[in-house]
Amino acid sequence: QVQLVESGGGLVQAGGSLRLSCAASGRTFSSYAMGWFRQAPGKEREFVAAISWYGGNPYYGDSVKGRFTISRDNAKNTVYLQMNSLKPEDTAVYYCAASIAMLPGPKVYAYDYWGQGTQVTVSS
Repeated sequence: QVQLVESGGGLVQAGGSLRLSCAASGRTFSSYAMGWFRQAPGKEREFVAAISWYGGNPYYGDSVKGRFTISRDNAKNTVYLQMNSLKPEDTAVYYCAASIAMLPGPKVYAYDYWGQGTQVTVSS
């Protein structure tokens, strides 16, 4: 198993930036592809970004392309989500997830472990 803990959420004005972190413990972090999802009140969980176990093949949801960047540091057992040019519609709880699949894609069911989430609120 792997345990995931997100941090870095908060309140930011539109146009601002935040960097989320997800620290992993348990089984070998570098064995997992990692993803970020988000969920706003009353909406389904939405794919944000994912990255392969070695840090290659990053891919993004259409709504965040060009604004968000996913990265990972296997030496620190941590995955990051740099969020720039934030918009009020980015407001959500952001979740980190781990998958044993090499390229799990954007589907929620492809991920095996989840963190508890961190709130991001973007004010207009």
